[in-house]
Amino acid sequence: MNDTTPAAGAPQRCGLVAIVGRPNVGKSTLMNALVGQKISITSNKAQTTRHRITGIRTRGPAQFVFVDTPGFQDKHAAALNRTLNRTVLSSLGDVDVVLFVVEAGRFGQPDAKVLALLQAESMQGKPVLLVANKLDTLARRQDVLPWLKQMQERQAFAEFVPMSATREADVERLLGIVEPYLPQQPWLYEEDALTDRSERFLAGELIREKLFRLTGDELPYACTVVIEKFEEEGNLRRIAASIVVERDAHKGMVIGEGGERLKRIGSEARQELERLWDAKVFLELWVKVRSGWADDEAHLRSYGYE
Repeated sequence: MNDTTPAAGAPQRCGLVAIVGRPNVGKSTLMNALVGQKISITSNKAQTTRHRITGIRTRGPAQFVFVDTPGFQDKHAAALNRTLNRTVLSSLGDVDVVLFVVEAGRFGQPDAKVLALLQAESMQGKPVLLVANKLDTLARRQDVLPWLKQMQERQAFAEFVPMSATREADVERLLGIVEPYLPQQPWLYEEDALTDRSERFLAGELIREKLFRLTGDELPYACTVVIEKFEEEGNLRRIAASIVVERDAHKGMVIGEGGERLKRIGSEARQELERLWDAKVFLELWVKVRSGWADDEAHLRSYGYE
C-alpha cells in the first residue's frame, strides 16, 4: 500500500530490511505492523516463524522489503534447528539494513549470540538499528536510558529505536528512521504488493499458527503443516492440509476429545483465511504421524523447509 504521497521528483528508494533477534522477541508482530497487514504468524511458542517471510510496504517514494527470519536457535541440534539457523544466516547476506530486535531493558545470552552474527566480517558496513521492542512493558521508562548506554558499548548501532510494535505512532516513526538507509533504486515490487509468498503458503502458516495457539505448551515444537491440495474456483478456495506430528500421543493432543480441538483449529484457520482473502474457504484437516521428521533432511525438504 502506498500511504503517503511522494514529493514531486523525489527519487525512488528500495531496500531489503532484515528483522532478526532471539525467539519470541516480537519480530513477527513487528513485521505485520510495519507492513500494515498480517503476513507473518505469531504465537507464544518458540520457533513459530520457520521460513524467510517477505513483507512489502510502499510509503511515498520508498519501498521497504522486510524479511522476517526465524529466531536464532541455540538449544537444540536437530536438523530442523540447523535449517532455521541457515535461513537466518542466508537472509543476512543480501540485505541493506538490519533491525536487531530485543526487549527494551533486557539483553541475555540468546540476544548476545544473535549480535555476534551481526558483528561478523560479512556484515561489516551494513547499518544495524537496535529496536528496543515492548517498551510498554517497562515499569519505569527512564530505566531504558542507562540500558541504552550499555547497548551502545556493545555495538556502534546506527540508530536506537525504543518502541512498542503495537503502537501505530511508533511503527510510523520506525519507518521514517529506516527510510534514509534504503538505497536509491527502482522498486522491486508493484506499488500495492504486500508479500511475495503465495496463498498456498499463507494457508499453511495460518493453520500452523492456530495449531500452536490452541495446543499451547502441550504439543512439542516438532509439528508442521503440509498443504496437500489448494484449488481456486472463482471466489472459493478448496484446501486440504495435513498436520504432521512425531508420535501417536501428539496426534491425540491435536485431535482432542471427540475431535473438538482439531475442529476448532480448522474453524479458526478457515475464518481468518476468509477475512484475509475476502473469499469463501472450504478446509479439510488430517493429522499424520511421521516419526523423526524434524531430524530428517529429506523430510524437511519435502515439507518446504529451505
